[in-house]
Amino acid sequence: MTLLHPSPEQFRLEEVLTALGHPVRAAIVRTLAPGEEMFCGVIAPGVPKSTLTHHWRVLRESGVIWQRPSGRKFYITLRRGDLDARFPGLLDLVLSEESFGQAA
Repeated sequence: MTLLHPSPEQFRLEEVLTALGHPVRAAIVRTLAPGEEMFCGVIAPGVPKSTLTHHWRVLRESGVIWQRPSGRKFYITLRRGDLDARFPGLLDLVLSEESFGQAA
């Protein structure tokens, strides 16, 4: 299986903001913020697998995450360095907003 991972030059601000603007995806980014690679099955417990597949695709194709297959599992890492290089300060701003991505 080939997964689309855009290069930082291909990141589009609109796509990154759309990816970060959904409450589930924002929670995923907060979970990944410490920088550890995580098994996708433990990142968002309680969210249906089919829904998570969609969220992984949106985050991956916008450049927010890196998804690494390993056998039948996928491991995910936040592309913080790439995002910081392309859009300096954006991720820090998003992560500093306590209410960002949370339902009102």
